[in-house]
Amino acid sequence: MTTSNKAGEPTTPGSPAERVSVDSLEAIAEDLVDEARAKGIALTGDGGLLPALVARVLETGLAAELTDHLGYEPHATEGRGSGNSRNGSFAKTVTTEIGEVPIRVPRDRNGTFEPRLVPHGARRLDGLEAQVISLYASGLTTGEIQGHLEEIYGTSISKDTVSRITDAVVADMEAWQSRPLDAVYAVVLIDAIVVKVRDTQVANRPVYVAIGVNLDGERDVLGLWMGPTGGEGAKQWMTMLTELRNRGVRDVLITCCDGLKGLPDAVRTIWPDTTVQTCVVHLVRNSLRYASKKHWPTITRQMRAIYTAPTVPAAEEAFEQFAEQWRDIYPAMIAGWENAWEEFVPFLEFPPELRRIVYTTNSIESLNARFRRAVRHRGHFPTEQAALKVLYLVATRRRKNRDNLVGRTNGWKAILNVLTVHYGARVIDHH
Repeated sequence: MTTSNKAGEPTTPGSPAERVSVDSLEAIAEDLVDEARAKGIALTGDGGLLPALVARVLETGLAAELTDHLGYEPHATEGRGSGNSRNGSFAKTVTTEIGEVPIRVPRDRNGTFEPRLVPHGARRLDGLEAQVISLYASGLTTGEIQGHLEEIYGTSISKDTVSRITDAVVADMEAWQSRPLDAVYAVVLIDAIVVKVRDTQVANRPVYVAIGVNLDGERDVLGLWMGPTGGEGAKQWMTMLTELRNRGVRDVLITCCDGLKGLPDAVRTIWPDTTVQTCVVHLVRNSLRYASKKHWPTITRQMRAIYTAPTVPAAEEAFEQFAEQWRDIYPAMIAGWENAWEEFVPFLEFPPELRRIVYTTNSIESLNARFRRAVRHRGHFPTEQAALKVLYLVATRRRKNRDNLVGRTNGWKAILNVLTVHYGARVIDHH
């Protein structure tokens, strides 16, 4: 398709002759400002000129997207008998740099239209707000974000504005925290990180995190929970696990954790058939904390003989030799293994394919490392919600060309076959 410019010369869409020039944009802007002033209309705010223009542009773009989706223009005869049609619109308010903008989003009768300009569920448009939220998720404080934007972009916004922008994610966080989950998870990894929160005084508060691997091999962060001052407890675990069950989790094949106090009993209360497995890598690392570095090579070699043993009796024999050599020198290290043995031995009953996904809580450790980077420079959070807001943004942030927590587990088909043989109907009935 070609058009003509003022000189009658043909142009093509996207050519320099057809693009709107800077001068043209300035002229349009001046005309709009003059008209707004003449009519006493504010540029921004409720009923302002700019929100009205943004709304018009967005609605026009959404209408064009729906036309592309349906394959025919409004009222066109091609739409008759097509199997889908326009079905009115619904009201939605999106937040932009110029304030809240009310728009009408068109919809189709079959409910298959997925707009890209303003996606379903999106309440904010990319731009300054997206930049602020990204910086906040990276660990910058409101003051640091304010200084960064002013230095790099010449944009001056107050700390209160930064806080209001980041507060906009609270509704998203609450919806994410209460979203429905799968009925069965092959593995749920659970751990805790400690953050400082000011209440009447600054205190250490544990934040519990759970990552699930479903029967399709997909990993997902299931939720975050702030615990009370003083660390983990059975009551807190029951509250957390009950919430997961209420969100639809009816069965978990394996729960992997790092010896968190009270968790195994709470898991067995909520999901009686679940295998509770101590994270082997955590067990090894905790053991090395009690040993001199000069003994590490020998100790790690002996521990490897325990956790790679083909059977439980073979592991018990290897552990007896290990304990005999080191009990008098490092009694706390040996006691750690003995206290964790009940939750360690299930690992030895798994075939190699299944051992790989419960060998370590690497996914949790990776997430906790991101958490620590985000909270490192803050010192403490003013409220519980402020802490959870940052951790939620970290947990749900997607990074290009980087490993992300949400994704498919490598080699899942082989693992699924082993799970099916090992757990039978618990897998077959839900896959």
